[in-house]
Amino acid sequence: MSALIEFDAVCKYYQMGDTTVKAADHITMKIEKGEFVAIVGQSGSGKSTCMNIIGCLDVPTAGTYRLNGRDVGKMSRNELASIRNEMLGFIFQQYNLLPKLNLLENVEVPLVYAGIPRAERHRRAREVLEQVGLGDKLKNKPNQLSAAARLHCPGAGRESGGHSGRRAHRRAGQPHRPRGAGNAAGPAWAGPYGGAHHP
Repeated sequence: MSALIEFDAVCKYYQMGDTTVKAADHITMKIEKGEFVAIVGQSGSGKSTCMNIIGCLDVPTAGTYRLNGRDVGKMSRNELASIRNEMLGFIFQQYNLLPKLNLLENVEVPLVYAGIPRAERHRRAREVLEQVGLGDKLKNKPNQLSAAARLHCPGAGRESGGHSGRRAHRRAGQPHRPRGAGNAAGPAWAGPYGGAHHP
């Protein structure tokens, strides 16, 4: 059985004038389903680059990235978009809530894109908001919520979709080097919720 996330000598290079920038250089790692890992490293070590590749926002220049056994580098743009919608979740360091929507409606946004019927969207969103202790804030707008409540909202939205893959932001957590991690990083992968690509 293949790993959920597998990097095989993954590289990401950028050309800046006459200089080749090696944002990620021959990273090899495996992350199993259910495993919790944190990406750590100095500024410029390739954390965001790895997160962008893991989240199918970018593809490697060289090497192979397999997600649930599928070679991401061979996917079309539409396939990548489907993976991001159906399998991966993102939580940004900035909350990115839509200010004109209430909490329930914000959590429903990914379900709209997934084509979930309205009644089912309401049910799922209400259920996960209750699970994170926000059942009494369903009609509140983002500016009426505490910072902690705003932080839980994207996680609830992510959970309401029932996806299997999750990305987390890289800013916290105990270091954990994945098996066979290459040089770009202390990079590894992080859970449990989806995180943002961030410079």
